[in-house]
Amino acid sequence: MKAATFIKPGKMIITEREKPSIEAGSDAIIKIVRACVCGSDLWWYRGISARESGTYAGHEAIGIVEEVGSEVTHVASGDFVIVPFTHGCGQCAACKAGFDGNCTNHVPGKNNGYQAEYLRYTNADWALVKIPGQPSDYSEEQLNSLLTLSDVMATGYHAAVTAEVKEGDTVVVMGDGAVGLCGVIGAKLLGAKRLIVMSRHKDRQALALDFGATDIIAERGEEAIEKLMALTHGEGADAILECVGTELSIETAIQLGRPGAIVGRVGVPQKEVMNTNNLFWKNVGLRGGIASVTRWDKEVLLEAVLTGKINPGKVFTKSFSLDDIQAAYEAMDHREAIKSLLIVNQ
Repeated sequence: MKAATFIKPGKMIITEREKPSIEAGSDAIIKIVRACVCGSDLWWYRGISARESGTYAGHEAIGIVEEVGSEVTHVASGDFVIVPFTHGCGQCAACKAGFDGNCTNHVPGKNNGYQAEYLRYTNADWALVKIPGQPSDYSEEQLNSLLTLSDVMATGYHAAVTAEVKEGDTVVVMGDGAVGLCGVIGAKLLGAKRLIVMSRHKDRQALALDFGATDIIAERGEEAIEKLMALTHGEGADAILECVGTELSIETAIQLGRPGAIVGRVGVPQKEVMNTNNLFWKNVGLRGGIASVTRWDKEVLLEAVLTGKINPGKVFTKSFSLDDIQAAYEAMDHREAIKSLLIVNQ
């Protein structure tokens, strides 16, 4: 089968590898229909973080279940499913508490990359999310939105939930990538009245407004803080969704909140250490982490997509075949695409 393979920073190729097979009772083999490139993939693609040459890439997909292990009873061969990047078992303390992104029964590194024709998926019984019908029952627009439920829409929603966004809140979204844009949708679902997005790019600003943003701040650092305070009459925001992960983004997010505000952090941290003193002096809370993808899909997001309440698939602004994997990464690296869609199988 074909699989996207990392060679070195700036270089992706398609290689042929053996099709995966069932190795444990909790496994499923998925025929991938759609996959995509994530903003976090750019970290190792750009050489910011280390990755071993020859490894397979990708962690977002929708597909058809081809085969299941002996312990899998909730999905079966032929089912159309969301394939989350998380692999919650549904039974451990983390999963029962609602944090399946931190499942203690998932062993990282046991899955081949999602940017491939087939995938071996662990903890399939609970973690996979069944979609009614088959891919042919849905438009391309709907398939795109369903694909976002494997990561970015669930992650954006997780930011809003952990920031405790509630009806009538003023919310700031840090980051105008796919996760930040989906955070706008998530905050709106939770009842935010005012949604202020930090963005310097016209195409992303337009999509943020389409998703429900009320204000755009293009400035950064102190200028951004001054503008936010002017917009909120000096009070600051009730909640901040931090969807970047840089030191500057975290520092700015803390300063944007009113006393008692909460920062919902889902941007993957770029530094291991941060100064938490400003949290103390403002009574600002810091929450967030790896998204509870299966939980949010099952409880809220799948129904919201199926009923047309939300359309997060608009974050895919360019599409590619799996064979064009290098071009898909380059489009995101050069900011020519907000998010690159990979059409793997029809």
